[in-house]
Amino acid sequence: MTSLRSNNFLGLPEAWSALDRSRVVLLPVPYEQTTSFGKGTASGPEAILAASAQVELYDEELDTEIYKVAGGIATSEAVNFDGSGFAAVEAIQKKVHDLIAENKTVVCIGGEHTISIGAARAYARHYPDFSFLQLDAHSDFRDTYEGNSYSHACVMARVYEFNRNIVQVGIRSQCKEEADFIRQEKINTFYAFALKNRQHGGDQHAWHDAVIDALRENVYLSIDCDFFDPALMPAVGTPEPGGFDWHESVSFLRRLAEKRRVVGFDITELSPIRGLIHPQFVIAKLIYKMIGYISHCHPSAD
Repeated sequence: MTSLRSNNFLGLPEAWSALDRSRVVLLPVPYEQTTSFGKGTASGPEAILAASAQVELYDEELDTEIYKVAGGIATSEAVNFDGSGFAAVEAIQKKVHDLIAENKTVVCIGGEHTISIGAARAYARHYPDFSFLQLDAHSDFRDTYEGNSYSHACVMARVYEFNRNIVQVGIRSQCKEEADFIRQEKINTFYAFALKNRQHGGDQHAWHDAVIDALRENVYLSIDCDFFDPALMPAVGTPEPGGFDWHESVSFLRRLAEKRRVVGFDITELSPIRGLIHPQFVIAKLIYKMIGYISHCHPSAD
């Protein structure tokens, strides 16, 4: 474990965290305008970066120090916002686009889920055939929510405007209009109850392949922290029972990285709870794991 340098994921030394030399870049996006129950997602990036100082650099599953296999992990300055809604999305899109143009794999850490719209728009410019994979408790397909079309509850409606290849996993909360839209548009939605009840096959991992088969080769991954069960991840604005635990989640993510090229990802909706440190540590470790899977497991990484 290392002591954290200012705004530096894992507290990595300069040799492995310089922006110009690192292949992976973490982009803090402390945007929060529309959270509708529990607040605090703007503090998520800072909490995750602080907790990351306690993550061991060696990973026993991959038998490697991930940051070396990844080619370095830099931490960018946080995105600055001059406005909200469309203006914020545009600011995120520009920042992510510029980093992709420098051949970086970008990891956005939020912030509310609205940030994913800007990141996905940037990736759409570079990978027009990509699939958007959403791990989430909520379907987020409302066209507007509380009068705002850029609400966290409208993320997938906005993504659907420029990318129709959407795959949703873990959904267990939605309104009837969202359910109707998903059926009408034939969205690939894998509900939590179906996955938990093994409706995609008797093997507990059968749903992994069912999800992956619905994806194109290039995948942008978006993880809302409420995908996880509140027992593991209580620090979210709208916790939903019946979520996913650590091992079933990372086993899926490894399988995903083995079978598809994950070009970038984001993690959103962490709302830190004063005095409770494990949620941000879980997310810091998850980010490191996912970078490891992308760098180590896909055939193109060899």
